[in-house]
Amino acid sequence: MNKYLADIYRRKDFIVYLVSSGLKAQHRNTLLGYGWWLLDPFLNVLIYYFVVAVIFKRGGEGYGFYLVIGMVVWRWLNSSIATASKSIVSQTGIITQTYLPKAVFPVCTTITQLINFGFGLVVIIMFSLLFRITPGIELLWLPYTVAVQLLFTTAIALFIGYVCVFIRDIETLVGHLLRIWFFASPVIWQEDMFPGRWQWIIQINPMTHLLSSYRDIFMYHSTPDYQALLYIGVLSGAAIVAIINFYSVHEHRIIKAL
Repeated sequence: MNKYLADIYRRKDFIVYLVSSGLKAQHRNTLLGYGWWLLDPFLNVLIYYFVVAVIFKRGGEGYGFYLVIGMVVWRWLNSSIATASKSIVSQTGIITQTYLPKAVFPVCTTITQLINFGFGLVVIIMFSLLFRITPGIELLWLPYTVAVQLLFTTAIALFIGYVCVFIRDIETLVGHLLRIWFFASPVIWQEDMFPGRWQWIIQINPMTHLLSSYRDIFMYHSTPDYQALLYIGVLSGAAIVAIINFYSVHEHRIIKAL
């Protein structure tokens, strides 16, 4: 495994290339170009705000800002997993021509989406000014929360990226599973909107704690549940180590499957 990690480090220039090319490809040949990095999350927020607050008359005061945080945070997870599902398969030409640690490809998708998330944070700040909510000292917890979500997302991306090489149907299934996960998480709905008998789903859902942490930082001026974040981070880190070790031993099967 140490040799495998060393191989990944030696390919750091290639990782930078993959991330930069991934960013450029997202809105290539579009009229607004990189402006979509800000406009896309903004439009998502408007759509769900119209459905929940205008049509269903739910949400209450401050719901707009609540929704912005939820949509931006969820967008990072959703985009990372969706792109990771085809991150290895889509690079068949490169993989079959030269040796590269295959774990590089799912990892690059999470880094790419992390940069996109940075633009989402700009949207959150814009809305905080609109709602006249100024983050306090709790903003110091933001790097910790982002790091935990990065570990969590990377662990899932590594797993999905490998499995989708051998079971291509999962790539299609991922979109449906993410949609279920979306509605099972307090992204657009507040936690007290869920029926009592389903509250246990909310509590065991890692995204519940991540979303709550961001809202504590930006919206409620309170310290996030750092212990819950620690559990998520430690388990995710352990999963990453285990999965990368699996890659180092079994990734030769990927070339045979492509």
